[in-house]
Amino acid sequence: MNFSSTLIEWYKINKRELPWRSTTNPYFIWISEIILQQTKVEQGIPYYYKFIQHFPTIQKLASADQELVLKLWQGLGYYSRARNLYSTAKFIANELNGEFPSSYQGLVKLKGVGDYTASAIASICFNEASAVVDGNVYRVLSRYYGIETPINSSQGIKEFKKMAQTLIDKNNPGDHNQAIMEFGARQCKPQNPKCNSCIFNNSCVSLQKGMIARLPVKLKKTKIEF
Repeated sequence: MNFSSTLIEWYKINKRELPWRSTTNPYFIWISEIILQQTKVEQGIPYYYKFIQHFPTIQKLASADQELVLKLWQGLGYYSRARNLYSTAKFIANELNGEFPSSYQGLVKLKGVGDYTASAIASICFNEASAVVDGNVYRVLSRYYGIETPINSSQGIKEFKKMAQTLIDKNNPGDHNQAIMEFGARQCKPQNPKCNSCIFNNSCVSLQKGMIARLPVKLKKTKIEF
C-alpha cells in the first residue's frame, strides 16, 4: 500500500469544501494560512472572506491603512500575525513587484512565514515537494508508525520533518499536504479518533499495539523553582 496515494484518495472523497481550496493563487493561500496559524477553520472562514473582499490583491493590502487591517483582524487575537501580514504585503508589493517568491527557500524568508506556511504555499501554489509538518501531521505520523520521539524535542522536529519529506507525493505535493492535514483534523483526531473506519487501520502500528491514546508524545515543560 502506498501511504500517499491512499491518503490522497481519502482526501478526494472526504475533504471539506473550503474557500481557499478552489485557488492556487499564492496571495489567497498566504492569507488563509496566516489566519489559520492560531485559529480553527470554522472561525477563520468569515475572516478570510472579509480580508479578500477588502483587499482582493496584495497591492490593495499593502496600500491600506494599518488600523483598518487591525480592525478587520479583531476577534482573532495574536495581533502580531496581522502586523506581520501587513508588513510582508508591503515588502512584496514594493520590493518584489507584487510577486510572491516561488520557492520554499524564498517564502520562508518572509516575515511571519515559518517552515509550515512556506511548505504549504510552495506545494499548493508552485508544486514544490516540500512537506508540511503541523500538529495534525505529527499526530498522524506518530500514530501510524508508532513513533515515541517527543514531537517538541529537537530530535523529534528533525525526525518528523525528514519522514514527512520522504512520504510526500512529488508529483502531487499540494494535495498530499492538504490530505494529511485534513486526515489529522477529521479522522485521526486528538480525542476519539475514528479508528474503526480508518483507511490505515490494518497497518497502523499504534492501533495494533494499543498506543493511540499516548501518541504523539510531548515533553512537558519543567517548572523552574526559585
